[in-house]
Amino acid sequence: MSTSKFKPPMRNGVSASQVYLPKLKTQPETLLSYLAEKFPHISVQQWQQRFQDQLIFDENAQTLNVDSRYLENSHIFYYRFLEHEVHVPFQEQILFENEHFIAVDKPHFLTISPTGQYLQETLLVRLKKATNNPDLTPIHRLDRETAGIVLISKCLETRGIYQQLFAEQQVHKIYHAIAAYRPELSFPQEVNLRMEKGQPFYTMRVTQGETNSCTQIQCVAHNHMWAKYQLQPRTGKQHQLRVHLNHLNIPIKNDPFYPTVLHKSASDFSNPLQLLAKEISFKDPVSQKEMHFTSLKELTIE
Repeated sequence: MSTSKFKPPMRNGVSASQVYLPKLKTQPETLLSYLAEKFPHISVQQWQQRFQDQLIFDENAQTLNVDSRYLENSHIFYYRFLEHEVHVPFQEQILFENEHFIAVDKPHFLTISPTGQYLQETLLVRLKKATNNPDLTPIHRLDRETAGIVLISKCLETRGIYQQLFAEQQVHKIYHAIAAYRPELSFPQEVNLRMEKGQPFYTMRVTQGETNSCTQIQCVAHNHMWAKYQLQPRTGKQHQLRVHLNHLNIPIKNDPFYPTVLHKSASDFSNPLQLLAKEISFKDPVSQKEMHFTSLKELTIE
């Protein structure tokens, strides 16, 4: 297998995607026909447009076209683009930066990384454009619907060290959420559940078996209808906090997934999920200093 040493530059904050062309029993006639078959969710017309816009090139930085041959055991690069992308009218805020990472206060409705219908309107591409740093990579994740503190790696050399902190649960996280108040529930309490992939595929469900998710929950204020909860996850399962509160029959206010999946338009920025990654603290593995970051955002009971 060839290894490409060429590293394409960013274009408008977007890093190029790399595709390896393997040796096949039946070799495609053109590169276009291979890409159309390999990525069926992208139409032939879209691939033709990318070739026309000179967004596809080989490992020698040569621009490719719709007639370019399929060259086995080589790499090609292409840039993603979206013809129509909804602008997210909320701004992220950088709270801290050193040579290793950035601590960012993310708004609701902003996806962290390019995916599906989101490209320019993602936290990562916005930050790459602002810093001109193609090596930016999320150290951990927040849902598009969740606001608050996110850490972004700035350099390859130390990225794994910081990611390992999260993998080994050495990061202390505090979330705030607004959900229904139920006087019969006793707090503080610890919720331990087994969570697995649900239906639709982007949701999670509670199942029987050994627990794999743990959250400590406190009620910090209420007005007899709504309450503000402080959540401290001990594990990091997808949608953990949303599933745990829903399991207690107090789903987070404005949750579009739990208990019922509601399909909102990408341009509907009303009723944000009332979940905020309020604080993150950890011992920096490089400087050995205690780090603590707090979101400037606040959730309020109405």
